[in-house]
Amino acid sequence: MASVQRVSGVVGEISASSVEQRSGIEEINKAIVQIDETTQRNAALVEEAAAAAAALQDQAAQLAAVVSRFHLADKPRQPRTRQLA
Repeated sequence: MASVQRVSGVVGEISASSVEQRSGIEEINKAIVQIDETTQRNAALVEEAAAAAAALQDQAAQLAAVVSRFHLADKPRQPRTRQLA
């Protein structure tokens, strides 16, 4: 009779441990899902940043082309000062 009670106690402990493990695995699964979602959002933000950087690079090149048409005299001019009324 004592051995039956011991086996019953061990089975109860195993059952309780299984419940705890299942709960822990569920928490880990939730964390992995959150990490995956965050990784996907970060990847989208990186793509947007890369597109914005490419657009800025194009605009900088266009600006450089426009500004290259201007030539400055050898002698610097004195800046004009505005007189406030």
